[in-house]
Parts: sequence; structure tokens; C-alpha cells
Amino acid sequence: ITPFSHAWLHALNRYALDVNVERVDDVLLHKRLLDQAREPMNGLVFDVRRSQAATLDRSTEVEQSTSFKHEVQDPQCSSFTSRDQRCFHEIIFACDDKPKLLSQLTALLGELGLNIQEAHAFSTSDGYSLDIFVVDGWSHEVDVLRDALRRGVEKIKYKAWPLVQSMPTRTGHELMEDSPPADFVQIPADATDVWEVDPRLLKFERKLASGSFGDLYHGTYCSQDVAIKVLKPERVSVDMLREFAQEVYIMKKVRHKNVVQFIGACTRPPILCIVTEFMRGGSIFDFLYNFRGTFQLPDVLRIASDVSKGMNYLHQINIVHRDLKTANLLMDDQVVKVADFGVARVKDQSGVMTAETGTYRWMAPEVIEHLPYDQRADVFSFGIVIWELLTGKLPYEDMTPLQAAVAVVQKDLRPIIPADTHPMLAGLLQKCWQKDPALRPTFSEILDILNSIKEQAVRSSGHQKRHSGRSYS
Repeated sequence: ITPFSHAWLHALNRYALDVNVERVDDVLLHKRLLDQAREPMNGLVFDVRRSQAATLDRSTEVEQSTSFKHEVQDPQCSSFTSRDQRCFHEIIFACDDKPKLLSQLTALLGELGLNIQEAHAFSTSDGYSLDIFVVDGWSHEVDVLRDALRRGVEKIKYKAWPLVQSMPTRTGHELMEDSPPADFVQIPADATDVWEVDPRLLKFERKLASGSFGDLYHGTYCSQDVAIKVLKPERVSVDMLREFAQEVYIMKKVRHKNVVQFIGACTRPPILCIVTEFMRGGSIFDFLYNFRGTFQLPDVLRIASDVSKGMNYLHQINIVHRDLKTANLLMDDQVVKVADFGVARVKDQSGVMTAETGTYRWMAPEVIEHLPYDQRADVFSFGIVIWELLTGKLPYEDMTPLQAAVAVVQKDLRPIIPADTHPMLAGLLQKCWQKDPALRPTFSEILDILNSIKEQAVRSSGHQKRHSGRSYS
């Protein structure tokens, strides 16, 4: 049985009472509309058709909230003249269930001069609604009504993004707080790239992950496998829209084999999304904690080198990632790439930034303390990542994130380096975790150290290997 079937069965008894389930075409139409509504590109969908209302036999009516049922008919509306045979239309809406949606739909029908004679509202267990209206008051062709409804639905979709109109325009790489409003998320144009994605060319295949503010999908764009990060309109804030604009601005600037490739973005409602290459290997975080995978020293060194190359490139073009962690490192074809620039920033001319961002378990002490910081904050996080690769453990797993943050700052807490760690690698971690950012190495220096460790490891056959669990290959 499919997930849709489970959701459908949730309201099956009521559905059977209110809808003639013996009409297979009706049931299939409703299912098709709900399936379409589940596609992020569609959102609110509808169908409209003529119907002829037939008064119910009151002697056989069974506690129905409606006063008549209807049947789909083909004759022209002009032939219906009596109370029981005048021109009726059935309009069906399907959408993810949102507050005030029903009132918006009824208001739309009222604006079109339609009189609601019958209404049914259903909800599925996975959060979608199916609203069926039988209306009269429309004397034109059904295609004209369909066009009018389409325009109204687009307005409802656009109203779901009220904050987009307040998004500031941007000059250079800075968001200008006093800039005039725009009707879409404005990203600065500093090159000839064409990065605005036509949403009609996106195909969504399956949901990979879901968060409070967005969903991640695997899909295709012009036959290319892509990952699509879609913002949820009902959860978007002005700050989130700024981060969205910042992420697009940064990603369209970067091109490196160890940085996830930016394909494009949709910046105009009804969908805001970022499209990147699809990494089939998934994240290192999932590999370690969901698949219980392990890494041998050569793998650790290869991953560390890939990450260092990507981060060195970003720092060379003055981009600070600010949220470097295993969840933001993706694998594919023996290559690891840095991903997720939602909180990344272009370093300003002063060379330092302030304000806490990132994830506590990987966060540098100066960031936790809201002190000025620069690229060296990413180096601290990199050290935590390498420790994870060596141990397969979550940093400070016996503490809450906040407890860990306090201990890192007040007690100089750092993860315990395993005793069997290569001495040069252990020394590198200690350098990355220096409290004074100036004492931490740059990623260029880290690459030199990693190359030295590789050369020494090749000469020595005594390095330790861990064989338990799934191994990286």
C-alpha cells in the first residue's frame, strides 16, 4: 500500500459518505490532484468542470451536510433553466493544508461572482487538503472560468510569500537595509552567467530530507541529476530570505572541484529554491552515524585533503563558510565537496566579522563568544571534522550543544585525540584547536602538512586500520 493510500484511508469513511465513490473517475481525479499538490512546483492545484445538481430524496438522506448532490454533465449551461437543472460547476482544489486556505478559496469564488451551493473539505494524514465546491452563477464557457481561477490561484500562491516583497535589493556583496522593495529576491548581477532556473524544467523525484524551513529533493534539471533545496513559504522570515540571497550570491561565484557545483536558483514565487549538482554518496555525517561507516587513515587523509582544497579556494576568494561540519561535506565518485553556504559570508574589508552562527559542536570559541573572527574559525571546525573521521563519534556526545559550547570557551574543552592517531595528524588537530586564531594554520599550510603525513604513511606500514562497520570506498 502506498503512502498516499494510507493518507487516503484516513478519511475514507467520510469521503465515501460525501462523494460518490462508485464514480471511479471522480476518485481518480481527486487522487491525481492530491498527487500534483505534493509536487513543490505546483502547490495549490485545481480542476473545474460542469455539473448538474440533482435534489436529494429527503426520505433517504443520511445526515449529509449538503442539500443536493451533483453529477458531471456535458450539455451546455444555457440549456439548464430550472432550479434543479441550472448551470452548476464543480471546482476542486488540492493543496498542502495551510491556515486560512479555506477562507482564501471561498473569497476567490466570491470575487468571481460564484454562489457556493455545496462544499466538502477533506484533509489527509500527511497534511494535504482536498476542497470540493459546487457553484452556480457562471454563464460563460468553462475555459473562461478555468482561466479566471488560474489567475486567482496565482495570487493566492504569491500571497504565501509576503516577505519576498520586503526583500532589500543589494549592492555588491552587502545587503542594503534601506533599499527599495522588490517583487522577487534580488541577487546582484556581476557577471554574464545565466543562473535563474526556469521552474518548469525542474522535475522532483524524491524527498531526501525535510527541515523546519525547507525540504531537500533529488530531481532533474534538463536531464541532469540535481539536488533542489526548496524554502517553505509559511516558515520564511526576512532573515531567511537574506540568507537565501547570500547563498545564491556566493554559490554563483565559486567554481572548484571540491565545492558543490551551483546549477541555478528560482528566486521568484511561487517557489524559491537553490539547485546544485546531486552527490550520490550523501553526506559524511550520514555515512558515519546512519550507516555506521568507518574510515581508514588513507581515507581520512584523502577526505581531509579534498576539504582543505575546497576551503583553501573559498578563503582565497574571501569567503568564510561559518558552518563547516560533516553534514555539509558530500561524497561522490571518490571526491568530497564542501556544500551548504546558507550562513557563509564574503569577508568585508576589515577582515573580521562578528555574530554567532554555525553549529555549536563544531564552532570556534571566538564565534561562540561573539568576538570578531575570520577564516581561522573555519580551521577550528575543520579540526573537529577530522576528529570525527578518526573516531566515528559525535563531538562532545555526552553533552548538549550548549553545554559543549560553554565548556569550549570557559574550560578550553577539546575532543580527546585517540592514542593511536598518527603523531603528525594529532599535532595538526592541536594546531587547529588553538584558542588564539592567529596560531591556527591556514588551509594552504594544512595541505602541506597532509602531504607530509601521506608520504610518511606510504613509507610506514605500521599505521593502524579500523575494519569494523561499513568502510569508505
